Amino acid sequence: MGATGALGHLAAQELHARGALLALAGRDEQRLAACSEALGGPARLIDAYDLDGCAALAPWALQELGALNGVLVLVGVAGFGRAEEVPDAVAEHLFSVNFLCPAAVLRGAVTCVAEGGLLAAATGAIVDRPMLGTADYAASKTALSCWLGVVAREGRARRLQVLDFRLPHLETGFSERPVTGSAPALPTGADPGAAVHAMVGQLAEAADHGARA
Repeated sequence: MGATGALGHLAAQELHARGALLALAGRDEQRLAACSEALGGPARLIDAYDLDGCAALAPWALQELGALNGVLVLVGVAGFGRAEEVPDAVAEHLFSVNFLCPAAVLRGAVTCVAEGGLLAAATGAIVDRPMLGTADYAASKTALSCWLGVVAREGRARRLQVLDFRLPHLETGFSERPVTGSAPALPTGADPGAAVHAMVGQLAEAADHGARA
């Protein structure tokens, strides 16, 4: 999920180039249609607030593809401001998009991916190094990271591989589109293309390991 975002689109292209068969999901109808046409495979329009729809993505992908070896979720939204400045509605939005949505997608995927398969999402370096003015934003990402860690332990019986990508600040414009506040002074971000290339490389290595185990 997240195929219409900057990172999701790059990841879809990289996975396609490596020969993966994709089932795409995203919230921008025009971008999703263009991505599906360019890369092939089924596509499904979805919104992060539709948690039932998020949970149904993996069963849909399994039906469309015939087999499901992994699910990657690249969705997220930024929000900045001191804790007392962030409205409760905005905090709820951050948790819905950054935690509840990816958790719903991956929860629905636990019993759909093949034994030894992959469940993956990006949380970000903010989990390890939360800055002042990011209390709710960092907490929403940390919640997802904690959730992934527990699911990794629960999935050992089926050899599920759960990946938590702690991506650094990237030059995608993500921090320039917060739902509240303004981003603190940040250094120049890393190249998103290189980051996605490395991320997909880790996915490929994990898939190979799962196939051999």
